[in-house]
Order: sequence, then C-alpha cells, then structure tokens
Amino acid sequence: MTEAKLLPVAEAQKRIIDAMPILPIEQISVADGFGRTLAEPIVSRRDQPPTDVSAMDGYAVRAEDVATIPVELEIVGYAPAGHSFRGKIGPHEAVRIFTGAPIPAGANTIVLQENTEKFGERVRVTSGDAPLGKFVRSAGLDFSQGDPLLPAGRTLTARDIGLAAAMNVPWLKVRRKPRISILSTGDEIVMPGDPVEQDQIVSSNALSLAAIVKAIGGDPIDLGIAPDRENELTALAAGAIGSDILLTTGGASVGDHDLVKDALEDIGLKIDFWKIAMRPGKPLIFGNISGTFLIGLPGNPVSSTVCAIMFLAPAIRRMLGIEPVLPERLRAKIAHDLPENDEREDYMRGMLLRDKDGDLKVSAHKIQDSSMYATMARSDVLIVRPPYAPPCTRGVAVEFIQLAGSHFNI
Repeated sequence: MTEAKLLPVAEAQKRIIDAMPILPIEQISVADGFGRTLAEPIVSRRDQPPTDVSAMDGYAVRAEDVATIPVELEIVGYAPAGHSFRGKIGPHEAVRIFTGAPIPAGANTIVLQENTEKFGERVRVTSGDAPLGKFVRSAGLDFSQGDPLLPAGRTLTARDIGLAAAMNVPWLKVRRKPRISILSTGDEIVMPGDPVEQDQIVSSNALSLAAIVKAIGGDPIDLGIAPDRENELTALAAGAIGSDILLTTGGASVGDHDLVKDALEDIGLKIDFWKIAMRPGKPLIFGNISGTFLIGLPGNPVSSTVCAIMFLAPAIRRMLGIEPVLPERLRAKIAHDLPENDEREDYMRGMLLRDKDGDLKVSAHKIQDSSMYATMARSDVLIVRPPYAPPCTRGVAVEFIQLAGSHFNI
C-alpha cells in the first residue's frame, strides 16, 4: 500500500528490522573466519599457558637461594622453548631457561641472564632481585579451558582469529552471509570505463553498495543495470531469486519513470511502505517479492549511501544476530549555527573536529546536495537533525552518527 503520510525514520527502521529473520548456521574453518559473525560462542579448549612458563631468558632457581647476592649456583640442566627439564631443582641449583619454556620442578623464580656471569657449569648471580614468582607466567594466566572468550554475535577481527587459534579451536559456527542482490536502474547510467554520452552519468551506486554489503558481513550480487523499461527491469530482477534482499537504486521517485514500484508490483511485490520523512532519502521502498525482501533506494548517490547506512546495514546486522542493530547516536557540540529544520529528519554530512581545548565538535559541510558524493566520501559523521528542529546556535550539543572508526566505517 502507499502511505498517505511520510513514515518517520524510526518506524521505517523498526518495520524493516522486525521483518528480518536470523539466518541459519554454517560451519567453517577458523582460517576462513575473518569478518564472519559467530552464531555460537567460542570456548577455549586449553589453558594458556598450559603450565607455568618463563617470561624471560635467564635461569630458573629457588627464590630462597638468591635472596642474598652475589651467589654461585650449579647449572644442572637446560630448558629451551618447547622443551622441559625433566628433573627437579635442589638447593643452590639452576636451570638455564629461555622465554616460553616450562618452569622446572622445584624452581619458583627466574633470574635474568643479564644479571649473571656464567663460567663452566656454574653461574654467579651478580645483581638484580628475583623474589618468589618473578618473571613466571602462571598456568592459565591468559585464559583457561572452558572460558567463553568470543561471544555469539561477534564479527571476527584479525585479533579474534589469532585468539581462536590460540584457544585450539579449528572450526567455527557462524551465520550464513546474507545474499544481497543489487539492481541499478535508469537509461542515464553506464558502468565505469564505458563510453559516456553527454546526457549520461557513470554508475557508482552498485559498487559503493556492494562495498557496504561486504563491510557489514553480507555477500553482494550485482545484477547489472536495468534500462527504463518494465519488461527488462523485471527480467533482471528475476536474478534475485534466492537472495535475502533485492536492493534497487533509482526509479523510486514520484513521476513518469518511477518504474521499480510499478514493475515489481506486476510480479508480486507486496509493499510495506513507500516514502519516508527523511533527507536525503525520501523515496525509499520496502516490501517483499515471494520471500525476497525489497529495499528500493533513491538514485542519488548520497541518498543511496545514507539510506544504506540507516536501513540496509541494520537489516543485515539483524540477520546476522549482531548488536547493536542500529547505528549508535553520539553527541557533540556543533561548530557553527544551523537553521531550523522542516518535517523531514535530516542527515547532514559533516566532519568531526577537536577545538583548542581538545573537545569534540562536529561541523556540517556547507553544501548538502544529495548528488555530491565527494562530500560524502570525506565525511566523518552524519549530523542528525530531528523533524521541526528549531535553529541551533554554535556550541549546542547535537546528535551524530560516526562513519569512520565505527562498525559503519563505510
């Protein structure tokens, strides 16, 4: 159905998020885990370290034997990393030990090698102190067997992969990647590198949206560019069968060429809503075609990206079981005056700054035209202006969504 009234952004987000299913589980190798989202927590299969080990190169000794220095000790063995001294250290004895090697039985501290002088099979401790437990890494210092160190819903970083490997975990249970089909529309757009006529523009939406999908954990499928003819649009849209979401760009505005809604209604599109109280991004469509969700984005590049941040990203995160679903809203002082806003929630591209005192501030770019993608590319934040917000003077705190340095670093 067509909404008689513009739908608020929060209500549009809720309808999309509530409609999204949690995706099924699949098993992958830990080597393939980077960027994947855990469906189950990862629990350690071992203690780390598995036994008391030396944190430094030196000598394993009894603390009581080196309480007073200088002192001479007999070297009774060697313990390089990966090998243990199988005997037991007695009074006035020492074992030459290296970082990572197990602490021999009877020893309880480490004397640094630079604090010693070796001659033959004896060592003189000349300086430093080695109280009980000095430079000894206790068993389980890092983590213990059974510790749930990586929770479900976590998208794995390079550090997480290293931790999982250290936990001796070879396989991971993760959510299947959402399959997002991307269909650009319009006679006026051509692919980068193709000949461009005077009345045409180079398509950027499909590529930027595919990158957004990848950044959030989805699997993009490029269906190409559909010209402004209903039969060709529906033919290309058929390629989205089996996808979780069909993402279209362009053809969603009111006018003679708003083909997406009309053409896809002919093949079974059930519309939940169309048009929202948002700038940029008013002509947003959400619906369902035979089990595949449709998110129809505006054709202007900035509008497309902002809507992807506000609606597509939360949809993908819900399917993957990631929290928080919605982009976090932060607050900072505005660096300049802002005029009053109209009935649409406004998302202004801007920069994150620090003043001379080190306090965070945000500054909106002077021109907010939705066709200017260079401004979008160099923005740190989206400054959020509520509907009917009164004029805002410099120094007043405003809400913003951080782009760079967040999980929406797109």
